[in-house]
Amino acid sequence: MKPDSYKLVESHACPMSTCQAPPGSPCRTTADKVALKYHTARFQLVPALRSELHVATPAVRHPGSAWQALPVRRVAAPAVPMEVRLGYARVSSRTQEIQSQLGALEVSQVHRLFKECISTRVRERPEMKAALAAAREYRSLGAKVTLVVHEMKRLGRGALELLKVAEELRDAGIELEFLTGPLAGKHDPAGHGAALFAFFAAMAESERDHIRDKTLEGQETARTKGKAIGGVKVSDGDMLATALRLRDDEHLSLREIASRLVIRTGRKRGRHPSPATVMRMLREHDEQSAAAPLEPAR
Repeated sequence: MKPDSYKLVESHACPMSTCQAPPGSPCRTTADKVALKYHTARFQLVPALRSELHVATPAVRHPGSAWQALPVRRVAAPAVPMEVRLGYARVSSRTQEIQSQLGALEVSQVHRLFKECISTRVRERPEMKAALAAAREYRSLGAKVTLVVHEMKRLGRGALELLKVAEELRDAGIELEFLTGPLAGKHDPAGHGAALFAFFAAMAESERDHIRDKTLEGQETARTKGKAIGGVKVSDGDMLATALRLRDDEHLSLREIASRLVIRTGRKRGRHPSPATVMRMLREHDEQSAAAPLEPAR
């Protein structure tokens, strides 16, 4: 690191909300003192310093003294807009492996990594929210910002969820890059990439519907062949007879009937069946009774 690296750092304002030092001034602490070193988010805006772990504040800035804004040092604007690349990795459960995503993102030379273990079904994802907030901060400084993700499903699975993310990126002027999958490459949600993004989001939703339909078809086929679907059967003839009496003679609700019944076999022995189990047992009985041929009168 060169002795005058601090000049490159101070050519940018600090994006940290707790600092917000303007160009030409050192970073400051929450106690309004000159910080001993520059905030990471600030010196990572300088391409030559992205691999540094820290950049110390030089003695000429009097670290530890009372902070005050210094006159802005005019610097020539770079010929090529500087780009900040933010990586986002996600897995749904702790049993899933995330290292391959992290490795691919690091190879793609992202400047900051955000990772979390959370399902896409969860409405609020803290690290995704933090990544978008950081992207907006860098963008407000005039930097070109790209959110880098390993593949589309790491952002979300449903069409509505994916399009919501696309709208946030479009509104903030942030580009999106996928490293693998049918959308591999860079996309600008504000341009032609928006239509492509929406198309593949719809395709993802269609694929999920197809898998769900095939699962239901398989279950229905199994039922027609007499195979049990789901957990171990807990009902028996005595339980059914008692349930029918409580329903038809005493007019009890499903919840009340369930509280009067006791499972006699299996792992749930001694426990009450659920109201859903009672409802299914009575419904199957009623359907079988309705389908049975009537005996001729004698």
